[in-house]
Amino acid sequence: MIPHDGPPAQDAQVRPQSLMLSFLGVHVLNRGVAVFSGSVIDVFARVGVSEEAVRSTLTRMVKRDLLARHRDGRRMYFGLTARSAAVLEDGEHRVWRSGAVNDDWDGTWTMVGFSLPESWRSQRHDLRSRLVWGGFGPLQSGLWVAPGVVDVPNLVDGLDLTEFLKVFTARTAKPTEADQIVHAAFDVPAIAERYHAFLRRWDREHPLPDAPDDLARQLLLHTEWLQLVRQDPRLPAAHLPRDWPAIRAEQVFRVLAEAYQQPARSIAESVLETIPVAGSPTDL
Repeated sequence: MIPHDGPPAQDAQVRPQSLMLSFLGVHVLNRGVAVFSGSVIDVFARVGVSEEAVRSTLTRMVKRDLLARHRDGRRMYFGLTARSAAVLEDGEHRVWRSGAVNDDWDGTWTMVGFSLPESWRSQRHDLRSRLVWGGFGPLQSGLWVAPGVVDVPNLVDGLDLTEFLKVFTARTAKPTEADQIVHAAFDVPAIAERYHAFLRRWDREHPLPDAPDDLARQLLLHTEWLQLVRQDPRLPAAHLPRDWPAIRAEQVFRVLAEAYQQPARSIAESVLETIPVAGSPTDL
């Protein structure tokens, strides 16, 4: 058990959209429903998110094709789109199937080289964001690397930058060692500290005692863990410290996720108002 150094509410900063994606992934994905905005507001009040912030987040996610509006009488409901379903399924895969510890790496790296016109700042930012999402780190100017084989075309889909990319799979050769790549392209201490921060918050007998219920704890737990694994390039365990904190952190997450699952579901069923949805949403 790791000691805690202060009020839990001060340890983690999560954005309303991150919380919303976690909520949708746990309580909406694969259920064929849309959720009444008022009940979403009720859920988010449990974690200190204001009604104004919830409504703003819902509107912004509709504009980004991450949510679709459905009207039923005078009430507005929000459901998933194909885009948000894909994002949530990717998150589910990372949380429950990929795992945080890469202990079966085969020595392969995926390398991406690119050179964009200097004026393309927005495109460069978008590309780098996608690469980080895919587990890449910058090895040197214009050359990024990730452990394992990465589906780069899928990762950069929609950016229209294919002609500017050079993609390779490779293995290190003398005098270069894999350990050098790990520590040159990735901030290993920063990755470790994110896991330590998670443990300070959650590795305790009664995490978040000030939270109103287990639905709130579930929402915060899943959001923080998903943010962690999405920022983690899953570096090969053989080239990390033996006491790598992701090992303990993943154990803590899984135990708590199971403990919160049933009580959170019961609370959600009593709070959430939903309607079944099928076909194209209303374009409002």
